[in-house]
Amino acid sequence: MATPLSNFYLFSYNTLQALGWAVSLYAVISSFASTASLNKAYAYSGDLVCLLQTVSGLEVLHGAIGLVPSGFLFPLMQWGGRTHFALAIVRKIVEVQELPAVFVTFFAWSLGELIRYSNYALNSVGTSPYWLTYLRYTAFIILYPIGMALGEMWLMYQALPFIKEKNLYADFFSGLPFNYYTFVKVVLICYPFLWLKLYLHLFAQRKSKLRRSGKKKN
Repeated sequence: MATPLSNFYLFSYNTLQALGWAVSLYAVISSFASTASLNKAYAYSGDLVCLLQTVSGLEVLHGAIGLVPSGFLFPLMQWGGRTHFALAIVRKIVEVQELPAVFVTFFAWSLGELIRYSNYALNSVGTSPYWLTYLRYTAFIILYPIGMALGEMWLMYQALPFIKEKNLYADFFSGLPFNYYTFVKVVLICYPFLWLKLYLHLFAQRKSKLRRSGKKKN
């Protein structure tokens, strides 16, 4: 059950995340405006994106303890996939940091998360306008496929030769019957199916949330 303290915490957390992703979006756009290139997004915003994405792991905990009604499975799926992409691949492999796929991913993430966290912050104090709720449950229809296909999956595919050449995370995988290179190839095969599960879940949320918000609006 929501309490004034939990609402204050959620408002503070989501507001800080919204501000962080707003700065990230500005940095990503600035990288293009300043260089007329899609290759500098990581240099301008990589550290901040990695920090914000890591901190968002708190949302798995929020769902697990019932602080929010989302549960923990879908937040865990999204957090795990994005954190692996940002920290284990992009941050670790310098050679991929200037690929256009990083710009595409960071732009889609930043815009989507700015909308999402703004909506969550205002919802926690009961003041989110209908247009923002509509935007939150509509923008993902375009942003999620772009970020997934043209960003995350494309970059992971491009990173495979570097992963193989560097024998990345060899120590961690030394006791396993496969290496990180094989692991990422399997991830690439499974990614669309796991992503589709999350995507369809968001559509179910969209139907429920917009119906509920529409009734409140009326």
